[in-house]
Amino acid sequence: MSRIKFYKEQSLPLEMHKVRIIQKLNLLPIDERLKAIKEAGCNTFLLRNKDVYLDMLTDSGTNAMSDMQLGAMMVADDAYAGSETFYKLERVCKKFFGKKYFLPAHQGRACENILAKTLVKSGDVVPMNYHFTTTKTHIQLCGGRVEEVFIDEAIKITSDCPFKGNIDLQKLEKLILEVGVEHVPFVRIEMGTNLIGGQPVSVQNVLDVSGICKKYNIPLMIDASLMTDNLYFNKVREPAFMDKSIPEIAKSISDAADIIYFSARKLGSAKGGGIVVNDKALFDKMKVLIPVYEGFLTYGGMSTREMEAVAVGLEEAMDIDMISHGPEFIEEFARILASYNIPIVTPPGGLGLHLNAREFVGHIKEEEYQSASLVAAIYLVSGARGMERGTLSEERNPDGSEHIASCELVRLALPRRVFTLSQVRYIADRLAWLYDNRHLIGGLRFVEEPSVMRFFIGRLEPTSDWQEKLVAKFKEDFGESL
Repeated sequence: MSRIKFYKEQSLPLEMHKVRIIQKLNLLPIDERLKAIKEAGCNTFLLRNKDVYLDMLTDSGTNAMSDMQLGAMMVADDAYAGSETFYKLERVCKKFFGKKYFLPAHQGRACENILAKTLVKSGDVVPMNYHFTTTKTHIQLCGGRVEEVFIDEAIKITSDCPFKGNIDLQKLEKLILEVGVEHVPFVRIEMGTNLIGGQPVSVQNVLDVSGICKKYNIPLMIDASLMTDNLYFNKVREPAFMDKSIPEIAKSISDAADIIYFSARKLGSAKGGGIVVNDKALFDKMKVLIPVYEGFLTYGGMSTREMEAVAVGLEEAMDIDMISHGPEFIEEFARILASYNIPIVTPPGGLGLHLNAREFVGHIKEEEYQSASLVAAIYLVSGARGMERGTLSEERNPDGSEHIASCELVRLALPRRVFTLSQVRYIADRLAWLYDNRHLIGGLRFVEEPSVMRFFIGRLEPTSDWQEKLVAKFKEDFGESL
């Protein structure tokens, strides 16, 4: 191997920032972690953060803010109505998305509530590349249903397809004709499809879908919450856009959409959200709902300090050095796990590293929640909190049987500018041990099962004493204190 080839293959992702504020972490001994996961009903959402070492549950609201964002928060105009801070955020959103009208909301699912209540009626069908849990629930609560029209490659865990988030154009047009244009209130594209591994959407696919929507006079809606990761992948994977700047790529996507909404907890690295449109009539319909569900029109449920941070965060989202950090760290994480032959989603996407639980713990029955069982085991052996993205995140079929998910994934999110590479290597080491001892992991069953979005607050218990056996083996190999 030549030296140049060796250096390229051994190169590491570089942080184009420095850390100046730190927060102390806590790594409990494994016996205390066992107690904590049992008290949480084997649901990582219900763990107390003081009992978590690496919080890889989500990147929503957990990304590190920049010094410019923190500084901006100190000059916020705290007026209830007519805040200058709001008008600053409005200007940035209009510039970022190229739309005329902006409505603030406290986060992405709040935007979904406003949009669903305005556009969805009983019997409607909403085509999309892949559903997101809260999106689907809001549409169903309004009497509609979701139909996924993703490409076949989307749910292939191992693949070399660079844009697994794309919509299948033939499936989309066929569905529109089958259900009737009058029953399709909008077509939705999620940039960086969350539930199939943060997989991106190509700009060309957005343009093609936009063309079909225009043909049938159906609005195209884009969930831009994970747009920064998607822009990075457009830049490095899509030949037609490799020579374009990030603002140019963002404009191509935005111009193709009629409605865009976002969670600033992801896009902008602060807490908030919003909806942007060009249609004044649609804007006026939604506007009356903001004071009912969110707050006045010039804060929409956000604090003005957060609005200042969002405004700066959106401007920073045009910086390739900022938006490359997450995907490059995830790619390095994936490279390490692949060297251990641990089953992961490929190609690596955005948001986080995604494990293939269906292969990792294939000995567990699908009805005993493979992904949820694996995420509980990961917490036990590492103190890291991940998220189940599989059957537990689905809803039961009308007859009460389980709706088995297309993909059984565990997401280990990498919030931007939060973790170091040594922490990534630590969790990779624990995953390697767990994979070697995967036969010890058993299933879970519900003891408290909510009827809606059960993965958030449902409580489960092990189907056997497998957690105690896993802990015993870990202590045998690592000692009592880890």
